This record gives sequence, C-alpha cells and structure tokens, in this order.
Amino acid sequence: MAKTKTPDTKDANRDPITKAPGAHPVGVGAGAAGGAAAGAAIGSAAGPIGTAAGAVVGGVAGGLAGKGVAEKLNPTVEDDYWRKNYSSRPYVRQGATYEEYRPAYQHGWEARNQYGEQNWDEIEEDMERNWRQRQGASSLDWPNAKPAARDAWDRYDTSR
Repeated sequence: MAKTKTPDTKDANRDPITKAPGAHPVGVGAGAAGGAAAGAAIGSAAGPIGTAAGAVVGGVAGGLAGKGVAEKLNPTVEDDYWRKNYSSRPYVRQGATYEEYRPAYQHGWEARNQYGEQNWDEIEEDMERNWRQRQGASSLDWPNAKPAARDAWDRYDTSR
C-alpha cells in the first residue's frame, strides 16, 4: 500500500523527539543561555538563592524568546530561495554552482537571525572573522563571499 504523503517535516521544523512543529533548538538554546545569565545577574542582589532562581526564570524566558526569534527564520525556505535565485545575482561568477555560494548565504541568514537588532556595519568584522569556520568546501575568500552573505542578511530584513 502506498504511503500517504505528509507535509515535509523539515519545513515544519519538527522536534526530533516529539515531532511537534516549531522546534528551534539553536534559537531556544541561545535564548535560554542569555536569559539564564541575565536572570542570575539580576537575582544575585537577593543572594545565592536569588541567583539560582533568577537563572531558572531567566533561562525559561530567554528560551521562549529565542524560539520566537528562530521561528522568523526557516532555513529550508532560505536555502530554497537562494538555490533558485543565486545565479541572477551580479556578484556570482559565471558558471559558479550554488554549492560554492551556499555557505556565504547561510552565514548571512544565520547571522541576521543571531545578531537581532544590530546592523551590518556593527557585525561585519565578526562575519569576516567567522568566515573561515563557516565556508566549508567553498573556495570563496571573504571579499567574494561577503556580497552573498550581505544579500542573505538583507533578504531576511525585507522578507519579514
């Protein structure tokens, strides 16, 4: 018997254990870590118990906030968009494959999600510094990857 087609679980960002849609472990983790640190700092005015309680409350609140931010970005949608459109961009070398530019696009969309309200000028040095770790098999150096990363950064802002 043929299996009934179901929605693509990757597009729904399903939790790997519960299969619930909307799982964003990176966003939740980043938010939880930041929230826990902030909560612990605020709670420390009340002593060690306040520090612990503040960390727990801050971690939960931060995790929820991180999930909300992560839900603004669907990596499957971004990847699909750039795969279909990269070759029309003025900075792409003629004959280049999407796989050559993909790490730069991903670096841009993930950074835009990560850096929140900061603008490109504030984080560009970080982007350049982190490129070697992010470039994978791409042979693009930063000056050639930067326009693609910036393009993905800007798309994130205009598509929301």
